Amino acid sequence: MNSIFHRRSIRQFTPEVPDNGQIEQILKAAMAAPTACDDRQYQFYVVLDPEIRQALAQTSPYARCAAAAPAVIVPCFEDGAGYAPEYIPVNMGIVCENLMLEADDLGLGTVFLGIYPEQDRMEAVRKVLQLPEGLTPFALIPVGHPAAVPADKDKFDPDRIHWIGRQK
Repeated sequence: MNSIFHRRSIRQFTPEVPDNGQIEQILKAAMAAPTACDDRQYQFYVVLDPEIRQALAQTSPYARCAAAAPAVIVPCFEDGAGYAPEYIPVNMGIVCENLMLEADDLGLGTVFLGIYPEQDRMEAVRKVLQLPEGLTPFALIPVGHPAAVPADKDKFDPDRIHWIGRQK
């Protein structure tokens, strides 16, 4: 549970590439995410090629850090697939959180760079990765060893909690 409180958005990385075992462990955690109706309509692209990472960095005004990351994971979803396609964005968000928490647990840094639902970003990533028809990119998640780790922040705010029927 420490990763829930410790994880920070990391945009600067050392050149060291996470090893294949670490990437696989991160993806195992992503695939362990709970989803509506146990739909698992996701696929993952792991981008290590520096030229492709540079091209991905141009797909969104917020994605520049993807160029310098040693790896970028691109979670994608199958359009309209599964029992509950209306829950795809929720499912993918949970999948991405699991991925990022496991990366933190392994001492790696990540940042979530939203691609979906921005049509221009989705099309740009589709083109760069040459995704097959029916597969939509959800996010770019740069992964690597953090150049620096920001201090933990306590984000708990009791004023955002509304008790109903609470006993005193």
